[in-house]
Amino acid sequence: MNPLEKEFKYYVEHQEELVKKYEGKFVVIKNDKVLGVYDDEIDAIEKTCQKEDLGTFLVKKCEPGKESYTFTFHSRVKIA
Repeated sequence: MNPLEKEFKYYVEHQEELVKKYEGKFVVIKNDKVLGVYDDEIDAIEKTCQKEDLGTFLVKKCEPGKESYTFTFHSRVKIA
């Protein structure tokens, strides 16, 4: 399984309900649950990194339609 594949699958399976609640916002997903909702991608990453390791969660903008899958935002792995 690819890194964050499980989180992306969760987003796709729940996209309709997530868009209804959070359209236009960035959701943070890890282990089949939404950890947080933010107005800004950078804010989502920075705040989530206070409790979770980089590269272990998905950040995805809630938008309707399959075309929104073209852009997937995720946490980056920290390079030393």
